Order: sequence, then structure tokens, then C-alpha cells
Amino acid sequence: MKVKGVIFDLDGTLVNSLQDIADSMNMVLQSYGYPTHSYEEHQSFIGSGIRSLVSKSLPLAHNNEKQIDCCFHAMIEVYRDNCTRKTKPYDGIIELLDNLISRNIKLSVLSNKSDEFTKKITHALFPNYFNPVVGLSNEKLKKPNPFVAVEISKTLAIKPEEIIYIGDTGIDMQTANNANMFAVGVLWGFRPKEELISNGAKYLLSNPVDLIQIL
Repeated sequence: MKVKGVIFDLDGTLVNSLQDIADSMNMVLQSYGYPTHSYEEHQSFIGSGIRSLVSKSLPLAHNNEKQIDCCFHAMIEVYRDNCTRKTKPYDGIIELLDNLISRNIKLSVLSNKSDEFTKKITHALFPNYFNPVVGLSNEKLKKPNPFVAVEISKTLAIKPEEIIYIGDTGIDMQTANNANMFAVGVLWGFRPKEELISNGAKYLLSNPVDLIQIL
């Protein structure tokens, strides 16, 4: 395939943000006297946005819309101060991005993380690599809805079928296929190989440099 653009998911794909997300969520849970969760448990909560994360983290007896709203707003405030404390790019990501840039391939980010935090983290850790950088601002457009991915292709002036979409979850693979993009899953992220394959991954990466084989 002729690749002219690559769209990346953020959490679990470009960056390991698990500790910052989990630490922030646990601080909120502790403030309400609720049980906290391990990093491993939080790993399964990530991928559908902060509101979904909050809902999955709350005890069943307190999992109602009012409490989700309260904890969601608390999580936003806590995470805002902690979203780049421990978060860092995975090994080999910067080298991959440099290689793609050298090939004149356009790069973008699309995440279910809130737009504020998607932009903050991406611009802090990857200045001048990605444009556009788009996070979640409308729940109705959350991945696997392909609308935003297709809009990014228009912004880049590239046909969807000339774009690789890279992510670490089944939702990412669904998004890629729904947008008629080439779905590539990464094995260093938050979900198992089986989830990626069952949701339509066309290619799996064990290391970032493996992407070059597709090109």
C-alpha cells in the first residue's frame, strides 16, 4: 500500500500513561472513601475516555450518574496536575516518528482521552511532530465512531485508504476499519493480542520499528 499518513492513538500506543491515570483516579477514589485499584486493573479500564474510566472504577453501589459526574470532575482536576508526571514515550517511538517524518509521511493523533489532555501531553512530549492532534470533545463522536478519523484525513488531504491507523485496543482497530484505514495494532500497550486480532487488526507491531516493514 502507498502510505501517505499515519494516525496514532495516544495512551498505550505513543505513551505509557498508565501510572499517571491510575494514580490520579485512585486519589479521587480515596477522597470519597472508595476502594482503589491496581495498575493492572486500571489497564483494563482505559480506552474509552475519562468518564468511562470513572464509571468502571467506582464501586457498584455508588455507580450512578450523580456520583460519576462528581468523580469525573474531580478526576479532571487531579489529572490536570499529574498527566505528565510519569507519562513518557515508549522506547523506539521517537526514532519511528523521525523515520516517518524523513519519508514525508504526515502524522496525526486521535485519542478518546479528553481533547485538553490529549493536546497537553502530545505537545509536551512530541513537540512539532503531529498536526492535527485531536482528543475527545463530544461523547457521540467517541471512537470507534470513524467521523473524526475521516475528518483528519480531509485535513491532511489524504484518502483514508492511504492512512495507517495505529492503536493498542480493539476500539482502535474498529475505528480504523470503520474509517477504511489500515488497522495496525501494537503489542506493548494496554490490551492483549487476541483483542486486536478479533477486532480487525491487519498487522501487529512488537516494536515501533516494525512499522517500517509495512512502508
